[in-house]
Amino acid sequence: MRKIKLLSILLLLVTVASAQNLPCRWDELTASDWPRALERSSRTCILPIGILEKHGPHAPIGSDLIQVREWAARATKKEYAVVFPDYFYGQINEAKHEPGAFALPEKVVWELLENTCDEIARNGFNKIVIVNVHGGNPEFLRYFIQTRLEKRHDYAVYYFQPELDSTYKAGYAKLHKSDPATDGHAGERETSVLLYMRPELVKMDSATIESGANQQRLSVPGVYTAIWWYASYPNHYAGEGAKATRELGKFVTDYMVGSLEKAIKTVKADTKTLELQKEFYDKVKEP
Repeated sequence: MRKIKLLSILLLLVTVASAQNLPCRWDELTASDWPRALERSSRTCILPIGILEKHGPHAPIGSDLIQVREWAARATKKEYAVVFPDYFYGQINEAKHEPGAFALPEKVVWELLENTCDEIARNGFNKIVIVNVHGGNPEFLRYFIQTRLEKRHDYAVYYFQPELDSTYKAGYAKLHKSDPATDGHAGERETSVLLYMRPELVKMDSATIESGANQQRLSVPGVYTAIWWYASYPNHYAGEGAKATRELGKFVTDYMVGSLEKAIKTVKADTKTLELQKEFYDKVKEP
């Protein structure tokens, strides 16, 4: 009897250890891991989207990809979900004049994302959470998600949009040195995050060799035009990266990872979205 109890305890410990060692990254899972990964993630997959583009004269081309990859890796260690491999296909036409930009045609970008989501779903996931850090992607991603209602899908796509609470805002203001209104692409905030995550890739001595100021070369009030970013920031740099600190980078990262962890937990527990989505599809009259 004691042997049976001991064996049961050992099997339980092995099972727990196995579950704890289950990789989060899609590409690190084995085929035999798949059923456990689907169950433990509640069929939730994280799709981290970065971009390849110039980040001022000092930060790495893959800054967005590095950040989003790290957010997903850290958050899923605490709240398990499967993380899709590095994805850097998005809207980046405004940086095509700079070296390192990887800008695919719009139809390819759209179809890649659509087919990626379809394939993720075909592999058993019915909840896909897009996590994006590239400033040129939000409009594209929101429209993409809205068009999932165009035809019936057996999965739902969520877009991670962290809310900045008062505690975060106060801590951020205390650590931030440059003008928040002008701190953008490769500026103090983003450079700080890279200094925290991958300091060996940031060349701080180069942060001032180009201007990150708004050049204000275009004024057409009340309308939107695609060339606005280039007109304002021809160096593809907005802000003062030289004022970045590792402390600010850690503060921002910790908050974003914590927010993503909570979002994953919420999505895993969500049963209403898919239910309402099905109800909607059932009411739509097909042409």
